[in-house]
Amino acid sequence: MSGYKIVYRGGEGEIVEKKSRFIATVCPVNSEEDAAAFIEQTKKKYWDARHNCHAFVIGERNELSRCSDDGEPAGTAGKPMLDVLLGAGLHNVCVVVTRYFGGTLLGTGGLVRAYSGAVQEGLANSLVIEKILNCRMKIYTDYNGIGKIQYILGKSSAVTVNSEYTDRVVVEILIDKVFSEALIKEITEATSGKASIEILEECYCGVADGEIIVF
Repeated sequence: MSGYKIVYRGGEGEIVEKKSRFIATVCPVNSEEDAAAFIEQTKKKYWDARHNCHAFVIGERNELSRCSDDGEPAGTAGKPMLDVLLGAGLHNVCVVVTRYFGGTLLGTGGLVRAYSGAVQEGLANSLVIEKILNCRMKIYTDYNGIGKIQYILGKSSAVTVNSEYTDRVVVEILIDKVFSEALIKEITEATSGKASIEILEECYCGVADGEIIVF
């Protein structure tokens, strides 16, 4: 996949419906074991709650998904929670919604809206980023070619990771894999083939808090 959305940093959100509290706790996970541990940890934290319902999706293509109503009427909690995660296009995330019963029954529709709304609130308080498949490459050039290369890089989506100026110039960049071939072609043509380009690796990158994160 060229890119997919994840929760980089989890968060918590709460809504109240007819005096019932619905607390959503969101956490990034990479495996079913991670999800199980997070669910258990949250249940211990809210041990006195009536329900701790959960949903999670794992894998670049959401190969694994699970949900639980934890005692609520079938289909009123876990499935709506899972639908919110899938609808948001998220991967590798788990959410637990804790309910403290307020004494008034909400009915099937009310429960679906409450559990869905709680997850949305939890996601709104989390940091969601897109992981994009990038190419990390080095561009080798002489001083005559660096001006043209810097111009090309400046109008592209490439991010310069490092530059070295010795008897030649070496520029290390990250660029969305989708645009990498076109960039290589443009640099090669602009420098009449004098610049050489070395592809180091493919890696997923994302932007969090204004910084580039390499996964």
